[in-house]
Amino acid sequence: MRLKIQARAKINWTLDVVGVLPNGYHDLDMLMQSVTLCDQMTIEDAPEKKLFVQSGGTYVPADENNLVLKAAAALEQAAGVVRGAKITLRKYIPVAAGMGGGSSDAAAALVGLNKLWGLGLSEDELEAIGLTVGADVPFCIRGGLQRAQGVGERLTPLALKRPLYLAAFQPCRGLSTKEVFTSLHEDGIRPEDRPDNEGAQAALERGDVVALGRCLGNVLEPVSRRMRPELDRAIRAIEATGACGARMTGSGSAVFGVYRHAGACRRAVQVLSEEYPMCRMMRTAECGVVVEEV
Repeated sequence: MRLKIQARAKINWTLDVVGVLPNGYHDLDMLMQSVTLCDQMTIEDAPEKKLFVQSGGTYVPADENNLVLKAAAALEQAAGVVRGAKITLRKYIPVAAGMGGGSSDAAAALVGLNKLWGLGLSEDELEAIGLTVGADVPFCIRGGLQRAQGVGERLTPLALKRPLYLAAFQPCRGLSTKEVFTSLHEDGIRPEDRPDNEGAQAALERGDVVALGRCLGNVLEPVSRRMRPELDRAIRAIEATGACGARMTGSGSAVFGVYRHAGACRRAVQVLSEEYPMCRMMRTAECGVVVEEV
């Protein structure tokens, strides 16, 4: 059997920190969205597990430090099996960008290997395994539009009224999530930096992009902007193209803008690409992993 898999990126419409959990992790409240930008993965039968990575010049490990192999090992342990597979990963999602690249790859590995190995595990079971690999992996398995709480594992599916169009790019080098959260803890959160989760959720459910733009927010953004001043300029550049809203996603360093319709987004990408060649147009997606048998 040979499987071709799309591992879709994500963006955060909103990201708020509402407290600290008993285990010391931050208690989050977020609106997370799958988008059509994706890494491509193929998985096929092989006597041993082996990962091959094509990343276009960006260093991505192909050893046990890669979340794909960590996910495979976690799946084997949970299912009580030892199996092999040849996994080829082509990276298109920017690295250390807050777009869930590593988590989406881990999610794709769990879904694909579950099928390749005939394990028959449910989505809920895969999400539980995924959580041991990374906090965003359960979302990346389920995908679509979700209200994500806790460390991101408590997911509530939401209905998106219509597809939305985005421009997104990484204007600078990546950021360490741990360093960003450490700085946030030291700095604290200003009330004006908090997103309007309820307003954003309502706007998404009725397809009101203008209202959505007013409600977007990410409490990590001020910290990340201070660490990477290039983020300020990039967000202002997006706003100048007529985006209804522009924000950083995750802990950075990718930024995105959302537009009224596809034509406005396409024109914005043409303008932004003059300064940011890696700018891409994408739209919202209804799922996080797409598997095709070939």
